[in-house]
Amino acid sequence: MYISIFIFLLGLVVGSFLNVVILRLDENYPIKGIMGRSHCPNCKKKLNWYELIPVFSFLIQRGKCRGCGKKISWQYPIIETATGLLFLLIFNFQFLIFNNEILNFETLLAISYKLLANILYLWIIFSIFIVITIYDIRHKIIPDSMAFLFAGLSLLFMLVTQWGNLAWLEVLAGPILATPFAVLWFVSEGRWIGFGDAKLALGMGWFLGLVDGLSAIILSFWIGSVFGIFLILLSKLQSLSFINKNFTIKSEIPFAPFLILGTILIFFFHWDVLGLKVFFI
Repeated sequence: MYISIFIFLLGLVVGSFLNVVILRLDENYPIKGIMGRSHCPNCKKKLNWYELIPVFSFLIQRGKCRGCGKKISWQYPIIETATGLLFLLIFNFQFLIFNNEILNFETLLAISYKLLANILYLWIIFSIFIVITIYDIRHKIIPDSMAFLFAGLSLLFMLVTQWGNLAWLEVLAGPILATPFAVLWFVSEGRWIGFGDAKLALGMGWFLGLVDGLSAIILSFWIGSVFGIFLILLSKLQSLSFINKNFTIKSEIPFAPFLILGTILIFFFHWDVLGLKVFFI
């Protein structure tokens, strides 16, 4: 119980930091853009420590800046809460997996290090997912720093944990999944798909493997198609003022959130949407 509360609170703190990254990330100076004290984007008032407590400060201040009274974006508590829940979900998910491998005290010690490494790795990866998702929704671009960090960490973790049992097909999974996206980007000159999606697919291949990575991409297209059709139908309802009435099948929709959602679903459930795993046993 106490460890769950601690992990959730840790996730809230990390989520607060991710909000800073999302809002300040600069493609040219990614590290420099994150530096500096937090302040109100409207009145520029420097925030005190008690105004930076994840979720609670938002609730206590009733979603408004103490200086100018301007409403604070709901992105802050939503991202903080989502990060806390994801951290807790990852911890419990990994603990259940490794719990079956604990046979005695010696294996407990050996597995504890592996469990901790896996949890920390996944916490970092899912934090990157959150940044990429929200940043792409806000700016319709995937930051290179996050895409390459995801790909680099996925490749490194795969090499370290599977060294000695590593198949070349798994090493090539990233480039294999990224190539179709890169080709579509090149042929369409960026009109059909962004090159950032190819960079994201590179990391997906190394993070999930070839079969699961392909399943995640297919699932992402399915979800994206359903979402696009749903938005088109909603755009026909004139009574809904928050929907763009000019939304059509050609309207630009950030695709990274769907790739991330597909990756997360396949990671937890391992759905083989094309039935290909039987060929790789």
